[in-house]
Amino acid sequence: MSTPAPLAPLEKATKPIASGTRIGHVHLKVAELDRALGFYCGVLGFELMQRYGDQAAFIAAGGYHHHIGLNTWESKGGTPPAPGTTGLFHTAILYPTRAALADALRRVTAAGVTLDGASDHGVSEALYLRDPDQNGVELYWDKPREHWPVGADGQLAMFTQRLDLKALLAVTD
Repeated sequence: MSTPAPLAPLEKATKPIASGTRIGHVHLKVAELDRALGFYCGVLGFELMQRYGDQAAFIAAGGYHHHIGLNTWESKGGTPPAPGTTGLFHTAILYPTRAALADALRRVTAAGVTLDGASDHGVSEALYLRDPDQNGVELYWDKPREHWPVGADGQLAMFTQRLDLKALLAVTD
C-alpha cells in the first residue's frame, strides 16, 4: 500500500465551524459484545438503548439515542491494533461535575480496572484507562471556564500535572 500524498499546508478556514457543533457519538469495533457491554454499562453505568444480537449495541447517558456504538462486524474475536499503528487514541467521556467524575473513579476502582494515568490539565481533570478491547478511554470533567489557565499573551495555557486521586475520591454530590 502506498503512502498518500501530503496535504497542502494548513490554512485558516474562511468561516469557523458553528459554535454549537460537538462530537455526537463514537462507534468502536470490539471483539466480544457482552464483554464490552459489561465494561461500558456494568462499570461506567451507560444505559443500553438498542441491541442487535451479538453484533452491535448502542449505549447512552441520560436517554440520548446513543453516545457510543459497539460492534463486532469486522472485529469479532479480533485483537487490538499493534503498537505503532494508526487509529483511535482514546474516546473521551465528559462528566458534568467533579463529583460525577469522582463517582466514575469509584466505579472503575471497584471493578478492578487499572488506570493508565490521571492528570490535571488546568482546563480539566482526567482519568485514563483501557476498555476490555484495549481502546483508550478518558473520563474527565471540565473546570469552569473562568478557572482555565491563560498565559501572559492571553492564550490558553493548558498543562499536565499529576491529579490527586485521594482528593478526587473525597468529592461527593
